[in-house]
Amino acid sequence: MSGHVAVLGAGSWGTAFAKILADAGRDVTIWARRESVADAIRVHRRNPDYLPDLRLPERVTATGEAAKAISGAELVVLSVPSQTLRGNLADWAGHLAPDSTLVSLMKGIELGTTRRMSEVIVETAGVSPDRVVVVSGPNLAPEIAAEQPAATVVAGTDARRAALVQSSIRTPYFRPYTNDDVIGCELGGAVKNVIALAYGIATAMGFGDNTRAMLMTRGLAETARLGVALGADPITFAGLAGMGDLVASCSSPLARNRTFGEHLGRGETLEQAQAATRQTAEGVKSCLAIRDLARAHGVEMPITEQIERICHEGMDPRLAVDALMSRTAKPESYE
Repeated sequence: MSGHVAVLGAGSWGTAFAKILADAGRDVTIWARRESVADAIRVHRRNPDYLPDLRLPERVTATGEAAKAISGAELVVLSVPSQTLRGNLADWAGHLAPDSTLVSLMKGIELGTTRRMSEVIVETAGVSPDRVVVVSGPNLAPEIAAEQPAATVVAGTDARRAALVQSSIRTPYFRPYTNDDVIGCELGGAVKNVIALAYGIATAMGFGDNTRAMLMTRGLAETARLGVALGADPITFAGLAGMGDLVASCSSPLARNRTFGEHLGRGETLEQAQAATRQTAEGVKSCLAIRDLARAHGVEMPITEQIERICHEGMDPRLAVDALMSRTAKPESYE
């Protein structure tokens, strides 16, 4: 394959994804916001802030200049916090090659606009939707960095581009599947962050497996309801980008949203939880946008509503539990 790959963002997943690309035979340039991180990757082949024990392959280099990373890149992988995407991409768009494929690793809904990440990319970069491919699934970066077997979904409306990304990230330890349901894959990735917050809160409050199983399954139900209302295929939510990602994010102590939720469940404030985790928990901000998106489409999302109240209105988690359990009983349904 010709053409190098730019990975814009040197967090845990961006760093691990660069390793996947290199192991699959691609030359990769990581853009790091701080030049010190870029220097460490170039000189020592390690990211000192994220996955410091991972030695990156020789095919990986780094720079603090986004334009340098993007120049001539066949694939441009976007791996920045979802709420910063629009501002960053506005600065980067002028450097994109005319037919480059933009790959989104981000899992969130933009505040204010309620746009999915692929929609933000299309609007901000001025590209057609078929140039955007979404990668989503149960992909905990430390496990993938350790080459533990994992799989993901590569979703795009252009089958050729999806296949290009698929072939660019297939390794003996990482198996990508293609899908054309961009909406479903993006919503699965965004809403699972909110449900993982709820799972972490419940875990810290001492609730057992029944409660946690309820949160996962009913969380999946409200994700699917929103997805169907927006035109997604409901089958997507039974796959890697739906149930798979949800299970990994809820059950693993490596998952930042679950960990953040545990701090909230122990009675810490949003600020205290942020200081303790020192990483972006996308669900904290996305729950506002997801709530607004659901209300705009007349979709009930009771778990998301309660997480928004805990995170942004200071609601006691015990009251949130009472509110969920006292809702009017209905038949079990995804509708």
